[in-house]
Amino acid sequence: MKSIEQAQAANVQDTCAECGSYVDIGTVVEEGDTLLSLTFQGESAVADAEALKQLAKGRFADVKAELCNDEQAVTLALTFSCSAEKMIFQLENGLA
Repeated sequence: MKSIEQAQAANVQDTCAECGSYVDIGTVVEEGDTLLSLTFQGESAVADAEALKQLAKGRFADVKAELCNDEQAVTLALTFSCSAEKMIFQLENGLA
């Protein structure tokens, strides 16, 4: 643990000795990182993308979703209202 503490930036104040967390939250959640872009392929690509789109809209009211379908793949672009929402959605759905 001492090597972790020594490697921290001087402006990091870790007071979480009880939980053992030695990560500056700013390194985990980056401000402005709200776009999640996913690519689907195969016969069920449209259905899979649409299902994930509906899941996101059901979980976060302000999420914006855009489907782009070309000959090889379907791309789903989800824009969340904040970085934390994106991270929560990724973790809840095994997308991280």
